Formats: sequence, structure tokens, C-alpha cells
Amino acid sequence: MELRQLRYFVAVAEARHFTRAARDVGIAQPSISKQVRLLEEELGAPLFHRVRGNLTLTPSGDAFLPWARQILSDVGSAVDEAREVGELRRGSIRVGATPSIGTAILPEALSRFHGAYPGIELRLQEAGSRDLVRQLDEGDLDLALVILPVRHRSLETVPLLREDLVLAVGPGHALADRKRIALADLRETPLVMFRDGYDLRATTLAACAAAGFQPRYAIEGGEMDAVLRLTESGIGVSIVPSMVAVRAGTLRVVRLSPPTLTRTIAFAHRRDRRLSRATRELIGTVVGLIRSPAWLAGMPPGLEVVAPASA
Repeated sequence: MELRQLRYFVAVAEARHFTRAARDVGIAQPSISKQVRLLEEELGAPLFHRVRGNLTLTPSGDAFLPWARQILSDVGSAVDEAREVGELRRGSIRVGATPSIGTAILPEALSRFHGAYPGIELRLQEAGSRDLVRQLDEGDLDLALVILPVRHRSLETVPLLREDLVLAVGPGHALADRKRIALADLRETPLVMFRDGYDLRATTLAACAAAGFQPRYAIEGGEMDAVLRLTESGIGVSIVPSMVAVRAGTLRVVRLSPPTLTRTIAFAHRRDRRLSRATRELIGTVVGLIRSPAWLAGMPPGLEVVAPASA
């Protein structure tokens, strides 16, 4: 059964005449008659009574007509939907990001994207990198901004930015006036520590172990906002991304002496799923933002854009 046969059948049913129906759909009368006949043969029942030029629907034709109309309507709607999505008039993107990236990069990038493509629905999920990688692997996200390395065969990553991690301290803390400090000098300084699952927690613990000590905690288990506010209160210090520290109110930034700590931010997505046009446009929007002189001018020293221009 072909769609054109359904169209021809509906046209004949509405015109009650083969010649008029052929003229309406723009084909020759013998062609429309042949296709209707083939449709009847496939259905195993006549669709029209053909008596002395008087054309009427048979009971089978009368029963089949609303279904044929519905099928043609559904196909038309599907074509319109595909065209709208292809032209970025409709659709959705499920994007994930770590809280620090959500604070420093995504607000302006998502605002730009929404302004350009208001019909695309954006669904944002904030979580630690490990949680985001799991959600990508399970198909719950289309795209995520994560921290490298990502050791997962099903995922492809595209590096975007490399930035320093710095020590954040409250304005009244004893270290507030320091410009630099060695990580080993924090041996006796209580830390405000992120919850398990944050890449920043794992990076901090590994760096402290490499410096020969186990850190003391003022408090642990916080999310990004809580860690920043607790640090600002003076209860302890925290190691945070430089992009976050420079935007965090009255916090003072103390740079770490070499060897410095860095992290690389990357896009990640499933290898076996083709990115939609909308998702590719979102990636381009983010890359365009972080490459813009205005955005870079507000960023701290030590930040390096590593994204290819065509990412």
C-alpha cells in the first residue's frame, strides 16, 4: 500500500468522480483509476460502486475512508514536525553540567541560544561529572559539560577550556592577604570540602596525598553554593575553579604555587548517537562565547581556550 494510493482514493471519494479527482490531484484519469484498483486488490474488497457513471462508496470504502484521511493527516503532521525540528523551530536538548560550569559558562551561553532558537526547549541537569557520565551512558542526557578525563568507551569528548584551581578564602581569614601558597602549607588549615561525586573533591584529595598529607575538614559534603558561602563565612578554605572564585562575592583568591592544579572542561556525548542539529548549534554557541574577547576579558589569568573553532 502506497501513500499516493490513499491520496487518490480520498480524492475520488470526495469528488465522486474519477476524472474530476484526477484533475484535482494533477494526474491522468487512467493512472488514478489504476492505483485505486490496485488498492482494492490489496485490501481484497471493492471501495466504490461503479454503476452507469454513478460512483458511490461501498461499505468497505465507507469504513476505510476515515482511516485513510487519518493516515494522510498523520503523515503530513510528521513531515511538518521533521521540517520544524530540522529548521530549529521546535525540539529539545537535555544538557548536563557540573555546578561550577553552570555558574560560569552556561547562563550566558543558554541565553544566547534561547534568543536565537526560542522554539528549542532546554532541559538542564546539574550534577558532578561522574553522575553526568552515567546519565549520558544511560541515554538520559544528549550532551554534558564534564571534567576530563572521562574513561568511558561509549562517550566521545571535545575539550573546551583549561583553567587553574585556586584557593578561595573568606575576607577575614588569616590567609586572605596571601597572593600565593603551596598546597603543602595547608596541612593544618581546615578545608570546606565538596560532597562525594564532585571531581573537585577527588582532585583535591589526590593533590593533598601527593603533597604528603591528609587534609583536615572544617565541614564536608557540600554542593557548590554551600561550599562558597561556608568559605566566605571563614569556617574554612576551599579549592575551587578560578572562574567560580572570581565571581563569588567577597571571596579572596589565593593562587597555588607550582605545581599548580588545573582542570579541563569538555563536551561529552554518546558515540553511537548522531548529534541533532540543535545540539550542534548549542555547542557552537558555547564555543563562540568562550572565544569572544568580551567573555575572555572577564575571566581570571591561567585560563586557556582549547576548543577547536569548528567544535
